[in-house]
Amino acid sequence: MYKKLYLLFGFIALLVAIFVSLQFGGSSVNLFSLSETGKNILFNIRIPRILLGISAGLVLASSGGVLQGMLHNPLAEPYLLGISSGAALGSIIGLLLKKIYLMPLLGFLGALITMILVWKIAQKNRYIDKTRLILAGVVVNMFFSAIIAFLMSIFRKDLAQIFSILMGNLGFIFSQSTSFLLWMIAGFSIVGVIILCFFSVKLNILSTGEYSAETLGVNVYKTQKFLFILTSFLVGIIVSFVGIIGFVGLIIPHIARLLIGSDNRYMLPLSALLGASFLVICDTIARSVMVIEIPVGVVTALFGAPFFVYLLKRK
Repeated sequence: MYKKLYLLFGFIALLVAIFVSLQFGGSSVNLFSLSETGKNILFNIRIPRILLGISAGLVLASSGGVLQGMLHNPLAEPYLLGISSGAALGSIIGLLLKKIYLMPLLGFLGALITMILVWKIAQKNRYIDKTRLILAGVVVNMFFSAIIAFLMSIFRKDLAQIFSILMGNLGFIFSQSTSFLLWMIAGFSIVGVIILCFFSVKLNILSTGEYSAETLGVNVYKTQKFLFILTSFLVGIIVSFVGIIGFVGLIIPHIARLLIGSDNRYMLPLSALLGASFLVICDTIARSVMVIEIPVGVVTALFGAPFFVYLLKRK
């Protein structure tokens, strides 16, 4: 019963984060008495930004929870495995080609290629060596980061936009002609996270060990492969629009486990809700505390790094 109450708490936290962001984020907007300018700010800037933040938080936190549970590694997350860097490289290539509409596709392809490389390096007799997987992710991550640095040295006039992708920014402007992309991102994110939650029982079985999972009827190889592809797809789309945002996929699943335990049936939905709430609040802080906007990835790191040190000390 208490676990369902924690899920309700996560939903309420998300509603509070949305209200705080609408009321206090950036330009002042009176929600109870909107002028024409206020309506324009609310519906064309504030709400799309919040929706993008919710989508990113849902995907990053739930993907981190899935990867940590599947690999039995508390450090596993999209950034560490190189997925975020591959997606960022793909979206940067789309940016440099001036093909904004190709950024989601190239971001997904970059994430997928990364995951295939990491998968092939870590694969051993049709099974995944978890230690090799993490090491492969680190190496591929460094390789793609080097390519990004090379592109930055050549295309200096696009440095500001490239930095926006590398540091994370929810300020992507959706025009009337591209507003369908926002709803596409939100739709894919929600459906993708729901599918990940449907695999919670299999993730619980995988936590007993691969041999035990096979004897209980779970096809370990196919399950891992499907979850890797799905998380790559979701992270690729998200990173292509918001850039690399660290620590959400790393610390939020740990917070959810501290609150609700390791049962993925409850931990994954709570991670998704807390991730969305955390990212919306961090974005509100990023555009409110200073005259200039701070990259949201900086804010998540400022909160996430100390908390992760606390977790290491605690356990």
